[in-house]
Amino acid sequence: MSLTFADKAVLVTGANRGIGHALVEEALRRGASRVYAATRQPFSHPDPRVTPLTMDVTNAEQIKAAAEQVDALDVLISNAGIAGYDDLSDRAVLEQHLAVNLFGPYDVTQAFLPVLIRSQGAIVYNVSLMAFAPLPITASYGISKAAAFNMSQSLRALLAGRGVSVHSVLTGPTDTDMTRGFEIPKATPESVAQAIFDAVENGEEDIFPDALSQIVADEWHNGAVKAMERQNAAFVPPQSAVA
Repeated sequence: MSLTFADKAVLVTGANRGIGHALVEEALRRGASRVYAATRQPFSHPDPRVTPLTMDVTNAEQIKAAAEQVDALDVLISNAGIAGYDDLSDRAVLEQHLAVNLFGPYDVTQAFLPVLIRSQGAIVYNVSLMAFAPLPITASYGISKAAAFNMSQSLRALLAGRGVSVHSVLTGPTDTDMTRGFEIPKATPESVAQAIFDAVENGEEDIFPDALSQIVADEWHNGAVKAMERQNAAFVPPQSAVA
């Protein structure tokens, strides 16, 4: 399933900086009629097409309030996340990462799913290459992103019968606050945002938006694990949906 962003309503979480900010700008550049910019802190934007939403993805009341403000939506881009250094010695750190990077996207998806089903829309999860191979010094981040990727794969099969497409973005190192201190080659947020939008418009399920992630793209698309995902998806009855 492919789509164009012209005249569409798009919601981006974590919209105030980094990739999230670049996604907002790219949606505007491609002619979106409305861009909902969800952030934890108050946010403003000079373009009248942008509607700020105060929404911490771990706050159930804020998610509910934000969903009540959105009566039509074509694309939900789940981008908000955290990344910290840890060695799995503190369970609280793991729980925090899961709360933001897994349960946050889950709760946001559930809140906006009715309007996405009505529009036959799309959900985009900004995951990470660490869903495939963790960096051990950011162990909790890797675990949470692996779980979020698995969730996106299940939702892809569960929502296909309701006309909602699900896209997973396997992002490599990008020049944002999260990668500060890593002296490695990094993609720009703008190039990543452009690649994400291009891939969604082309109907790509799994998106590899930068040079490092592209290294594994062909092997993933043509590999046994992707084939198994498709095979397992056949077990979902037609018209099945997440409540």
